[in-house]
Amino acid sequence: MEKFEVYVFTALCSINFLISCLIFSKITREQRDPYMDEIFHVPQAQKYCEGKFNEWDPMITTLPGLYLASVGLIRPLVWLADLKGSVVCSTAMLRFINLLFNSGNLYIIYLIICRLHMKDKSRSATRRMFSALALSTFPVLYFFTFLYYTDAGSTFFTLFMYLMALYGSHKAAALLGICAVLFRQTNIIWVAFCAGTVVAQKMDESWRTESKKRDEKSPSQVPLTINGAMRVMRFLLEFLRTPNNIKAVVLSTWPYIAAAVLFVFFVVLNDGIVVGDRSSHEACLNFPQIFYFLSFTLIFSLPTSLSYQRVVRFQQSLRKQPLVYAVLMTFFLFLVWKFTFVHKYLLADNRHFPFYVWKRIFQRHELVCFLLVPGYVFAAWNFLDTLRSKSLFWFLVFSACLVAATVPQKLLEFRYFILPYLLYRVHIPVPSLPRLLLEFGLYTVVNAATVYIFINKTFQWPDSMAAQRFMW
Repeated sequence: MEKFEVYVFTALCSINFLISCLIFSKITREQRDPYMDEIFHVPQAQKYCEGKFNEWDPMITTLPGLYLASVGLIRPLVWLADLKGSVVCSTAMLRFINLLFNSGNLYIIYLIICRLHMKDKSRSATRRMFSALALSTFPVLYFFTFLYYTDAGSTFFTLFMYLMALYGSHKAAALLGICAVLFRQTNIIWVAFCAGTVVAQKMDESWRTESKKRDEKSPSQVPLTINGAMRVMRFLLEFLRTPNNIKAVVLSTWPYIAAAVLFVFFVVLNDGIVVGDRSSHEACLNFPQIFYFLSFTLIFSLPTSLSYQRVVRFQQSLRKQPLVYAVLMTFFLFLVWKFTFVHKYLLADNRHFPFYVWKRIFQRHELVCFLLVPGYVFAAWNFLDTLRSKSLFWFLVFSACLVAATVPQKLLEFRYFILPYLLYRVHIPVPSLPRLLLEFGLYTVVNAATVYIFINKTFQWPDSMAAQRFMW
């Protein structure tokens, strides 16, 4: 990082932190008491602050990473500032921890973008910084910066893990992956993703070597045909049958394998992934979650991914391969028909935005879910097209992890899309400055609207006098 870039990025981080502090102050004044899931997280963290590590609320379904991190950060602060009394682990103090994670996320995202796109000299420092700033204010993640939820910390440790993996520090990455799992158990999928990228890199090398032997002009490209798919399958089987390849993979990924073994040990001891209340977190094959994620990704990446040229390419692709798209549409329709699940919380809790998405779109008519399938097809094509610069094996790894992170979830919850979206976004080519400004503008408008609605548009339930607020 050049000196000028350091100064500008430092100023950017400072301004971002200052504005976030002002928003934090406003939200905390308006909602002083724990709200929503905070009614479980805050009392549990306060028990840890008091040293009561053997007490646990059975309604909490995640591991104690958030509470341990909070105690680890608050204790030194208390000692330095000589704080005493209820302020030490108050709701406001605990929420403030996520502001620190937000600042960390900005820096980590910036470093990841620099690492992933370091070969592209045309990408200026300004574009890298604005890209990181926009993603650190990604609306779903940014909103939960101001409440005591696991999202900011979970994102920080997962992205930090991936950064270390990109630099080849796999032992450090695996340790950070364990920290991420302590925040949310499903982050084991992204530990597997880091291991998978190492395997994909070795497969890429082997594929290029094999292609050179065939004297192919474009060794990295695979034709989208049945023969191309069969060739990839044969290569994968051959790669996995070769002892030297297996040895190289194990030696490269053993820290992640060790983390996975520890996780399996936990699952066996716990008799499942979820701790505490399991009744509302039952896994299922909710394949339309992939379609919801692709639609979510298309909407939030519109300023950076969609263009006239891309729409034209999609139309050309439709004309060239109508049979492929017909089969794909039929397959998507089948998945929507047979594998759509609706969680009871989605239909019952009118404080969450997904409740209104489901009520005002999907419940308008029983055919709506099928009529949306052409949009899902375009969203899927756009997703593939924006990642076309990535290798086939990297894409297969990312797709497998995306499916594992979304499909088993019965509840439509936008927070589950945070990590896969950010990982998608940092891997597409760095957009132009006007597009980044549009993206940042979109996120700013959504954030402002979300905070305004949360603060000002309160309502009450018939059986409760407490103020209810709308949120993600």
